[in-house]
Amino acid sequence: MSDFVQPVQLHEAKQALGRLRANMRLTIRGKDDVIDQVMVCLVAGGHLLIEDLPGVGKTTLAYSLARSMDCVFTRIQFTSDLLPSDVTGVAIYDETVKEFVFKKGPVFANVVLADEINRATPKTQSALLEVMDRARVTVDGEAHAVGTPFMVFATQNPVDYEGTFPLPESQMDRFLMRLRMGYPEAADEREILRTARGGYDAIALNPVVTRSDVIGLQSLVHQVFVEESVLDFILRIVAATRTEAEFRNGVSVRGGVALRIAAQARALVHSRDFVMPEDVTELVAPIFAHRLALARQTSDALEERRAVSAVLKRIIGSIPTPT
Repeated sequence: MSDFVQPVQLHEAKQALGRLRANMRLTIRGKDDVIDQVMVCLVAGGHLLIEDLPGVGKTTLAYSLARSMDCVFTRIQFTSDLLPSDVTGVAIYDETVKEFVFKKGPVFANVVLADEINRATPKTQSALLEVMDRARVTVDGEAHAVGTPFMVFATQNPVDYEGTFPLPESQMDRFLMRLRMGYPEAADEREILRTARGGYDAIALNPVVTRSDVIGLQSLVHQVFVEESVLDFILRIVAATRTEAEFRNGVSVRGGVALRIAAQARALVHSRDFVMPEDVTELVAPIFAHRLALARQTSDALEERRAVSAVLKRIIGSIPTPT
């Protein structure tokens, strides 16, 4: 295999991503930037956390992505009484064969919607750590692969704290990106009011990409060219977060690698076989913001998110962009 993306591969990727984008636009109105970021996360092989107010389309976005792909999809409604075995599965003694047989949980799918993930207890949340990191589940000392592609699409409400358990930093770091939906523009909301049927079963989308298409796109990402000056640009941004007085700690090595891979994925989503500086700058906040915390205490999660994003924007502006 060539170390670089070939023209025919780039053309096929453009066609597949174009079909996926157009299909999701049928149900997600006026959020083309969000759709593109979701596709970046998918192509990069990462996991996505959508954090926003209730009723702005977080779950609809997950359904639209899953139904646009010919892949296995499951939804897990996270609640305080959910057990780790309810997520990963459990070994049950089978009288007919006189041995324990592993019964797979809902995490064995290609796209897993973890709805309101912060409503589950920390013990249940931790059941996702291994599978998000290594795409496998270990039960009774035996590892079970969940298959490829594999993506956790988690949602949570950042303002409703009653009955919730904030995700620990170790789990936040497993998410490649964190996004916000935001409210739609007036014209788009008018169209939603006119056409919305209510209920997720009303989302009538046919698959437009296959499982092999997605695997092919993910394997192509690492062949997207990254020039040395762009790598240096990423390193300078990472280093700046580690010396920034506003932050309690800086971005980890994993975070820096995540930014590089996501920048390669964004280039591919935009039909390029090379990374541009704008691929990096556009992704710094979605990749880094949930990995950083302010040194000062704040009781408002949304306020902290805005403050972290503002500091990241200042850092980017202070570093010369490669030409």
